[in-house]
Amino acid sequence: AILATQAEGTTLIHDTMYEGRFAYINELNKMGANAIICDPHRALITGSTPLYGQKITSFDLRAGATLIIAALLAKGQSVIEKVEQVDRGYERIEERLKALGADIKRER
Repeated sequence: AILATQAEGTTLIHDTMYEGRFAYINELNKMGANAIICDPHRALITGSTPLYGQKITSFDLRAGATLIIAALLAKGQSVIEKVEQVDRGYERIEERLKALGADIKRER
């Protein structure tokens, strides 16, 4: 979904496995994305759109990882609430991203 915000044109994402996985789309829209949840399995994202730092909320592991990447791409500072859910699947993610040059910190 993040890549689709930066690509020219409209992208359809169809998740055939899980219903309702697109809850993070509303958070991306807060950041400036142009995305629509069509139904519980599909989302349309039109790009290219710049993303801007915002206060956003993670709803689950995958949404959290997506929002971290979006925040790194965004202009300005982002704060992600409930990001601890990401720890279940991505151990020490902020340390690993810092090693790649990311400007990221966790506030406890």
